[in-house]
Amino acid sequence: MNPHARQQITALIAVAGALALTGCAGMNSGAVPDMQAYRCDQGLNFSVSFVNDTAVLKGARGDDVLLRDAGGQGAQTVYSNPRLRAEFGMGAGGRGAALQYLKPPLSARCQRN
Repeated sequence: MNPHARQQITALIAVAGALALTGCAGMNSGAVPDMQAYRCDQGLNFSVSFVNDTAVLKGARGDDVLLRDAGGQGAQTVYSNPRLRAEFGMGAGGRGAALQYLKPPLSARCQRN
């Protein structure tokens, strides 16, 4: 197994474990901790949680697990998978995000609630 595939598998296992723990913790309170909600142009809304070097997005276009990617400037961070590229920490106060779906193509500017 190549090192990149091993790194992806390790990250996915970490995300699965973190999601299982947050799901259990959220059973009593009704809310999943560490989820950030965003509103976007194009009528998109999503929530995201960050675990290690991954971002887990939940939204109208489905759920995505994104791995930390090279890129971003300053405080901006970039995450991607074969379907989606997401950049966080944009704009004044770092509350902005940009989504770029590859299939079907769609770009959206977002703001954290």
